[in-house]
Amino acid sequence: MSDPLTNMIGRRVVLDTTTPIVYLGKLLEVTGDVFVLAEADMHDCRDGHAGKEAYLVQTHAEGVTVNRREIVVMRSAVISVSLLKDVVTE
Repeated sequence: MSDPLTNMIGRRVVLDTTTPIVYLGKLLEVTGDVFVLAEADMHDCRDGHAGKEAYLVQTHAEGVTVNRREIVVMRSAVISVSLLKDVVTE
């Protein structure tokens, strides 16, 4: 069985956390300790009017607002990984 994260390399992903912070971007690399994203958005949902799900739907429709060229996210901070294209907008 192949690692499902390997199949996401080079694609836009959502890294969800237990905090109000969500990470979006192109997955460059996955190691035992980190996710590396390029053209990334680190978004704290406390800073706006939209919760995580609403923000993801908006981003799915409008595209990622890049605020980091590259970001390294600790795997211990992430509770789920999904492709941005798999965000349900209906």
